[in-house]
Amino acid sequence: MTLHSIVIQKLLSTNAHLGRRVAAHHFKQFTYGTRNGMAIIDSDRTLICLRSAAEFIAALAQQKARFMFVNTNSLWDEIIEQMTKKIGCYSPSMNMLWRTGGFLTNSHSPKKFRSRHKKICFGPTQPPDCLVVFDTDRKSSVILEADRLQIPIVSLVDSAMPLEYYKKITYPIPANDSVQFVYLVCNLITKTFLLQQKRNGAVAADEGTREQVESIEESKTTNKAELLVLPYNLLPISPGVEETEELLDKLVVLKFNGALGTNMGFDGPKSAIEIRDGLTSLDLIVKQIESLRSKYRCSVPLLLMNTPTTHEDTVKVLEKYSNSNIDIHSLKQTEQPQLKSHGVGRGGEDELYPSGHGALFLSLVKSGTLDVLLSQGKEYILLVNSDNVAATIDPKILNHLIENKIEYCMEVTPTSYDSDFSNIGSRLQKFELAEIAQNFVKHSMDKFKLLDTGSLWVNLKAVKRLLDTDAIKIEDISVSKGTESDQVPLQETAAGSAIRFFDRAIGVNVPHSRSLSINKTSDLLLLKSDIFICDGGVLVRNIARTNPEDPVIELGPEFEKVSDLLSRFKSIPDIMDLDRLKVTGDVWFGAGITLKGKVTIVAKPGMKLELPDGVVIENKDINDPSDI
Repeated sequence: MTLHSIVIQKLLSTNAHLGRRVAAHHFKQFTYGTRNGMAIIDSDRTLICLRSAAEFIAALAQQKARFMFVNTNSLWDEIIEQMTKKIGCYSPSMNMLWRTGGFLTNSHSPKKFRSRHKKICFGPTQPPDCLVVFDTDRKSSVILEADRLQIPIVSLVDSAMPLEYYKKITYPIPANDSVQFVYLVCNLITKTFLLQQKRNGAVAADEGTREQVESIEESKTTNKAELLVLPYNLLPISPGVEETEELLDKLVVLKFNGALGTNMGFDGPKSAIEIRDGLTSLDLIVKQIESLRSKYRCSVPLLLMNTPTTHEDTVKVLEKYSNSNIDIHSLKQTEQPQLKSHGVGRGGEDELYPSGHGALFLSLVKSGTLDVLLSQGKEYILLVNSDNVAATIDPKILNHLIENKIEYCMEVTPTSYDSDFSNIGSRLQKFELAEIAQNFVKHSMDKFKLLDTGSLWVNLKAVKRLLDTDAIKIEDISVSKGTESDQVPLQETAAGSAIRFFDRAIGVNVPHSRSLSINKTSDLLLLKSDIFICDGGVLVRNIARTNPEDPVIELGPEFEKVSDLLSRFKSIPDIMDLDRLKVTGDVWFGAGITLKGKVTIVAKPGMKLELPDGVVIENKDINDPSDI
């Protein structure tokens, strides 16, 4: 099937070819024939006119022209509004009803008034450079006014449109004005605008575009104790395949691998704990890179920063990737600033400074690794915390950083699903660094508004510039433990101690699902459950889960070791509809168990409580077998 036939099929699916029973004489050039007394519009002609209109809009958008969109059908209000938001022609203060008659000819002094039908999504005080009409009402004076002012008109036209209006339209689009076709046209206009904005160096595709540019520029000179946080859903749409391939070729991923699983009774690094489907957190990041390589034919090296206690075990895990096409390089930290090698290659080893961003940056320079990466065309490094198993290599974020020359980007997420979540996650705003927690500590989350997910994007050229000019030193980048009166442990302090050294720094507010850690066996149980699925090495929430919050799981000391957890669960229960689970005592779970609502299971001292296979427990407190 050719591309042309696919596009025609898409047009036919929107019923764009269905005309009215009466076809005006001047419209017959667009008709294919009649059927059952109804005019059939030629889809080929519709496609030609649609392409011409799109090219005209693209030419004006490239010149940053003013557009006015006129909607006379309330069924399309939401579609038009979403389109104007995305292309940056929307302002909440302009979202009001305007008098259509005389609006253009008296544009120097427009008057607000109530109307039952007419709604204009863009109300400038200057005449627009183009008028786009989605429903050409016979009595609408907008077309007549635009013609009088010689303003080009792009409009949908149907088979019954009078000649006096048709001949005033510069770019007619013959089609049935169905909701599906209007949506298709709006989608085409949106993509046309975004493409031109991208070519013009525009930042984003919505009402926050100009605000983002100004705020980022302002952040270069304002208080470095603040961080401009951009909601993830306001980032531009993902680039095409070829563009994404070029972007990813500029990226290198470094995963800190110093966390041990001793607090869960696991002898080895946390990255070696099996999470789900036989995959560890290390496997997940490798799977991501393999998936990206397969899809975009890109080369993204993976650097692992190990400690002396995790290095040997990690090397053993990496043996299974000896024949992989992924470039994996193992770095070993040491207490002494001595470096053993200067290359970047599969299976290589370097010994580095102790952990911390300052130590990392200095080590990359002194080992020669940074120069090698820059010589390979790498521009950004994604630093992934060892505790975060849901870190995502996101081309959408990388594209935004490269386009806007961002030097430092921290992925953050709201600390809780409180009343401010919708506000924090939907608009551009600034936060004090003291409001961003470095790690999740349950009893202190009321002190913070945002949580650092442990994923950090840094421009390699900026790092080299700062180190070459001695603007950044290892003693400068340390996380303060606070004053004695604060008595705040290290893991609870505010994040972003290195941000003050970078000129252009932002935060991106990502979904909660990108901040998943394994600090307890209850976290491991959640990740193994059906609430999460693995897609190309990325842990994502199962859409079947309607509750936006994860269930709260509390396991007693009998489950504190990984081996205990695996032995006490014959299979992981179905917790899709679970809100809260508390289990203490000598409790054993059978296979195929379903838990719903709030469930508390407490085995009395000296009692072994076994839950049978296939049992469904919903909103119950269980203390002995008779309660099941």
